[in-house]
Amino acid sequence: MNKTELVEKIAAGAGITKVDAKKALDAAVAAVKEALIAGDKVSLVGFGTFAVNERPAREGINPSTKAKIQIAAKKVAKFKAGAELADALN
Repeated sequence: MNKTELVEKIAAGAGITKVDAKKALDAAVAAVKEALIAGDKVSLVGFGTFAVNERPAREGINPSTKAKIQIAAKKVAKFKAGAELADALN
């Protein structure tokens, strides 16, 4: 499912226009993004939790030259499905 299809589903489910559904989706995504940038967790009960995970610097191998390279530390977004979502999938 892409963003356009998701907007259509939201509009149909909530009984609103696609324009309003797109605005709502964009606002929700922006709010989650801002919270993660600030280092906060975002918990949606019944759906899951978004959090930021820090990966330490490590040594890797360039696959084309087989030379060892340093991979810098970085922060990555992480999602853990909630119990209700996990049960619905199984």
